Amino acid sequence: MYWTADDPNLLFTLSAVVLALAALGHVLLKKRDSRGAVAWVGFILFVPVAGGLIYYLFGINRVARRAAKLKGLRVRDDPALAGTGVGPKAARAALSPRLHHLAGIARRVDYLSSNAPVGGNKVEPFDGGDRAYAEMLTAIDGATRSVALSSYIFRNDAIGGRFADALERAHDRGVTVRVLVDGVGAYDSWQPVLYHLRRAGVPVQRFLFSLVPWRMPYLNMRNHAKLLIADGRLAFTGGLNIKEECLLETVGPAEGVDDVHFRLEGPIVTQVMERFAADWCFTTGETLMGEEWYPDLAPAGDLLGRGIASGPDYEENPLRWTLLAAILSARRSIRIVTPYFLPDETVLSALKLAAAGGVGIEIVLPETSDHRILQWAGRVEQETALAAGAKIWLRPAPFDHTKLMTVDGAWSLIGSGNWDMRSLRLNFEYVAEWYDTNFAARIDALIDRRVAVARPLSLGELRTRPILTKLRDGAAHLVQPYM
Repeated sequence: MYWTADDPNLLFTLSAVVLALAALGHVLLKKRDSRGAVAWVGFILFVPVAGGLIYYLFGINRVARRAAKLKGLRVRDDPALAGTGVGPKAARAALSPRLHHLAGIARRVDYLSSNAPVGGNKVEPFDGGDRAYAEMLTAIDGATRSVALSSYIFRNDAIGGRFADALERAHDRGVTVRVLVDGVGAYDSWQPVLYHLRRAGVPVQRFLFSLVPWRMPYLNMRNHAKLLIADGRLAFTGGLNIKEECLLETVGPAEGVDDVHFRLEGPIVTQVMERFAADWCFTTGETLMGEEWYPDLAPAGDLLGRGIASGPDYEENPLRWTLLAAILSARRSIRIVTPYFLPDETVLSALKLAAAGGVGIEIVLPETSDHRILQWAGRVEQETALAAGAKIWLRPAPFDHTKLMTVDGAWSLIGSGNWDMRSLRLNFEYVAEWYDTNFAARIDALIDRRVAVARPLSLGELRTRPILTKLRDGAAHLVQPYM
């Protein structure tokens, strides 16, 4: 067979080779996670052309986040708000002497976070969407100056309609309203609620979404944070999306989704608002400043905490860094509730190291996942954790979307982050850490409620799976870095 210079087969082959070499070069130069890098290399080599194109679309982190611009917009640069953070020394002071080792978490998180721990806060957990939604709607209806809402999913159903109506009412009475919905999560329902809000004149935008081909590479980077701020004084955050399945009293456990959300009061609300303002500016170019968004905040309680923004715009992922700092600081216990347990090798090794040092580790997972392939893929990490001495509890329906963590009964983590590669690498997340034994006891009580209805997963159960099941789970684990 002979090829000529104008042979289309030759041109196609050369183009495919150039694409593959370019993609492979980028993987070798830019990918730090060896497992993910090997997976991409295999995909590019064994799926010619399509592998390189898919890597171009979804494997490259292009989010610069306009960091230089946003840095100049941070409200803490305002002299009136400077010095609101109190630092790791306050974390040490908030803990009894036997727990001073946990102040090391604050020092390590300082390395990446622009926020410092701040005192004077009050936090109220809401176990389940029924009460959380009611409190959030009350906050919107009670707002007099501003409302900021960010959600991964804002479904056009009964509860979504109630939120849309409340936002429209706030807008109509002169409250400044801003709504941000993730660009992919916005289309969780057939008729996105954002269309109704726009018709009512409510400013609403989608985060990182476009059908323009050169914007498509951003599709793999989602804004998974859930934030609501009313008048700059009251904030809500956690894992709760806006969708009817979270109304357990209405839909029942078989079809429902359980979750925990939190109401925050005190100076930390400024940190939550800053996160929303950064996301809004990144999406629209509009800067949210002034008293309506950032009022003077008096202490509302005695909790010391810090908001932690995380995402692919950081060289080191702050959520992953925080988890590692907490795991390596633990001396007695680590308790985790997460819907997906697929940590990377470093985080999993840290858990193994903690277990080897005598730290008791408990992990609560849903017995049946809402994404079956993630359930299959997670068996590898579950087996590794069990072999290291961790306890794993499987909770039956409803599907538990909760994200909680406590360490040594004194440090707590709440927010939107999961223990999977999306949250630890790709998603924009928002979590908050707390240094307080009483608050940690409340989080542990939420975990205890889940353990009480769960069953233990044994190492023998995983090791005696049929060979075909193990092959299926292994195959799912191989493709997990792409999901």
